[in-house]
Parts: sequence; structure tokens; C-alpha cells
Amino acid sequence: MYIVILSPEQEIFSGQVKAVRVPGSAGSFEMLENHAPIVSSLEAGEVRLTLPNGQKKTFRIQGGFVEMLNNEVSLLVSGVQEA
Repeated sequence: MYIVILSPEQEIFSGQVKAVRVPGSAGSFEMLENHAPIVSSLEAGEVRLTLPNGQKKTFRIQGGFVEMLNNEVSLLVSGVQEA
């Protein structure tokens, strides 16, 4: 699946991933390929990406929103830094 992570200032990351874990406002959850469509607000916490080669990437965010539709994930975040 494809992900794009955007902050108000710039594009943080885009590319193919195997899994995405986000800090949802009702608790953290993970999205895999063919996940049901979802829109959720995000709390401060860590966004964890699993890349196709198995490598992990982690970003700390202050909050934001996530949308998953047709194997495309859009993360709109604020206060982001790579961990």
C-alpha cells in the first residue's frame, strides 16, 4: 500500500509500506493492505511504518488525522520529527 505523510510545512514521507501503526484518539491501531476505509483523528505519539524490505521508520507527532482508502494512506500531522 502507499502512504503520504504531510505536515503544514512539507511532505515528510511518501512511498510503499507493508504496515502503518498510528496513535488514534481512541487508542493506537495498525493498518495493513486491504484495510477497511477509515478516517480517524490522531493524538500525540508515534507513527510506525514497516517498509516492504522489513525496515522500520518511526515519527513522533503532536496530533493530526489519518485516512485509509483503496490501499492509500494519507497522514496529515503537526509537530512531526523523525525518531
